[in-house]
Amino acid sequence: MQKRWLPSIVDIEASGFGAASYPIEIGIVRYDGAKWCKLIRPYDAWMHWDEKAEALHGITREMLHTRGLEPAKVCQELNHFLGNTVVYSDGWVVDNPWLIKLFSAAQIDMTFTCRAMEYILNETQMCLWHEVKDDLSEQCDTKRHRASTDAFLIQQTFIKTYEASLHENKYLRNRGQK
Repeated sequence: MQKRWLPSIVDIEASGFGAASYPIEIGIVRYDGAKWCKLIRPYDAWMHWDEKAEALHGITREMLHTRGLEPAKVCQELNHFLGNTVVYSDGWVVDNPWLIKLFSAAQIDMTFTCRAMEYILNETQMCLWHEVKDDLSEQCDTKRHRASTDAFLIQQTFIKTYEASLHENKYLRNRGQK
C-alpha cells in the first residue's frame, strides 16, 4: 500500500480583518501529525483590535499579554518546527501577509514557505472542500475557532477530499473499461 503524503497546515487568528491587523495566534499541524500552537504578544505598535474578530476566536488582549510569547520567540520556534518545508493555508491571502508582518517586525528570516491550499488540491477536492469541511466540523463538534483546531480540521478535510477523489478516479477508470 502506498504511503499517503500529508501537507503541513497553518492557520492564523488575527486582531482583525483589515490591513492594520496582525497575527495573534498561529497553529500548525505538520505532515507527520506533530502539532504546534502559540499565542503572540503584540508589539506596542500593533494597536488595531476588532471586537468582531475577538467574538469569533475568543482570544482577548489580556490573554495575549499574559500568555502570549514575544514575536521573535514565536518566529524562532516556527522556523525550528517547520525547518525548510512548505506549509499550506486555506486562507493564504491573509495568512501569508500576517506571517510576513510577524517575521518582518521580528527581523527574522522565515525558513519555510507558505502556499495556498489550491496548489495541492485536485479538481474533485476543490469541488468537495467546503461541504466536507462543514461536515467534519459538525462531526467533531468544533465550536472552538482557534488556530490549532482549524489547522487540524483543514488537514482532515484534505485527507477526506483526497480519498474521495481517489474513489471517483477509480470509478471513472473502471467505467471507461466497460
